[in-house]
This record gives sequence, structure tokens and C-alpha cells, in this order.
Amino acid sequence: MTTAWLVLAVGDERQHGGNDGYDDNPRTHYSWDSTVPNHGRLAVGDVIALWDKKELIGVSVIHGIDTAIEQKTVYFCPECKKADFKRRTRLKPACRCNKCGALFDEPGSKVKTVTTYRSRHGRTWIEGRGLLTGRQLRALCDSPDSQLSMRPARWEKLRDALLATEGADQVGTLAGRERLPIPGGHRTVKTRARIGQPQFRERLLREQGEMCAVTGPAPACVLEAAHLYSYADSGEHHDFGGLLLRRDIHRLFDLGHLAIDPATGLLDADSSLDAYPDYARLHGRKPAYELQEGHRAWLAEHWHNHRSVSLPAPRAATAEGATA
Repeated sequence: MTTAWLVLAVGDERQHGGNDGYDDNPRTHYSWDSTVPNHGRLAVGDVIALWDKKELIGVSVIHGIDTAIEQKTVYFCPECKKADFKRRTRLKPACRCNKCGALFDEPGSKVKTVTTYRSRHGRTWIEGRGLLTGRQLRALCDSPDSQLSMRPARWEKLRDALLATEGADQVGTLAGRERLPIPGGHRTVKTRARIGQPQFRERLLREQGEMCAVTGPAPACVLEAAHLYSYADSGEHHDFGGLLLRRDIHRLFDLGHLAIDPATGLLDADSSLDAYPDYARLHGRKPAYELQEGHRAWLAEHWHNHRSVSLPAPRAATAEGATA
């Protein structure tokens, strides 16, 4: 079983107590040193879950740990010599010892040699805000009542808790990285089915044949019924509102990377596809399927949504389909 670590990272509000704090950036790295309990137990391939006591900040897999030997200034209560004290922002004196209760403005200090650690975990970072509360995270730890800033837990427990949240689909991005095992099994999810979608596709197959409207003949098993408008918004299947598209072409069309200029009837591939010759060469060409006037009305809406707002302006094309 893979180890997961719940580590505390609360930014400027973090109570450093006996030290000057750490250079933390939750998305990419987490820093600690040999004065921290469990400091030497974290390893490459472990899951790291960062929290701020209130909720999960994010989760990732450690893909590297940098270490060094440094001189560190540590602070302690001048009465009992313990480092367990709290710095207060509004009350005076500025510090209160959690061990002996002493109040003081300036703690004692000394310099000691420590080993520093800094995890690198930016490759598989998943945002965790709103997914798990502090109470839920504490319950997942091996010792739920622990007060340590670095607490061990079981990845399997954390994984199952995340799979029950809205962030379930993202958990899979952690699998296959470093030594993290890929979880198996199944889970039940609720989905919305498009009523009438099979009949819509059958009608397009009768009208269009086994042909991708953009690239030409293709097996029926790779052809999908693509709406030329947002079906999620309308929930209706309109006449001339769809074309059969190959699965990859359908995805590019939905994202707006491929479009059809309703004025010219020519394909437009945006610049993000320039690195992919098979797609880039589609630019400026006529679709393989002869478009009807009814298609152009719906294509005009798709063009407006993806070409006049979020994506680069359409490029000129020569008659052969090359970009000008």
C-alpha cells in the first residue's frame, strides 16, 4: 500500500513557533527540515496532500525531494526553554508559551545545523479546495488525533474519499506516476443521457452515409453524430443541426479548433493545429460532405461562438487549402 502524507500549509498564517518559517508553494513544492517529526519518512512516489486545517488545498505525487545542510535559527521560551509557543498578532506580550504559559515579547534564540527538505510535486497537482474538509482529512490519518504538521495516512483511504467527491475524475491523473499503483474496480456515477441521440445518428447515417463530413469515407463505428450547436443548452435535435464526424474531428469541432466558415463553406483550422499536419492541411478546404443551406445557419452560430470570441481570428487560405 502507498503512503500518503497530510502536511500543513497555511501560508502567512502558519504558526512557525520555534523557527522563521518555510518557503512553501502548495502547487509545486513543500519545505521542512530535520526539526519536524517524520521529517525523514517522506519518499519519492508518496502521495502528498496539503491542507490549511480547514480544508484540502490539493493533492499530488512526490516526484523528487531536494535535501541540503543549513544553519537555522531556532527560537524558544525564555522561561522553560521549549520551542512550543505561539506568536500573537493582536495581544501583548507578543508571545505565549504553550508549555508553561509564560508571556514574553522576545523569545530566546540559537543557531543549529539542520537537514532541509523540499518536495517537488508539481507534475500531478490536483486542486482540492471544496473537496474534503479538515475534519474528513483528520479522520483519514493513521492517528486522527495527531497534532503533527506531517501526518501519515493510507493512500487507499484518501483515494476512496476523493472518488466520492466532485473531483473524482481528476484522481485518475495521479495513477501511473512514479510508484503509485493504479486503482481498479468500478464505481457508480449518475449521468445525463441524451434522449433521441441514437435515432439522430441513424438519421444522419441515412442522409450522409458512412462518411465524415470533414474528411470523407470512414467506418460507421468511428462516426459520431455531432450537433452544430450546444445540445446541452437546447436539449433538442434540429433539422440540419448535425453532421457525422469522425471522433477526433468531432472533439476538435466541439472545442472550436476546427470550424466551417458559413460565408465561404471552407474549413478553418486554428493555429493550435499547425504542429499536426493531418489536421493543419484541412485549413481552407471544402468539407467532404456537400453542406445544405440549413447547415450553414447552425454553422454560423458555431463560428460566432468560437471565432469571434475565444480563438484567434480565421486565417486566409489559398484555393489549394494552404494558409496565406
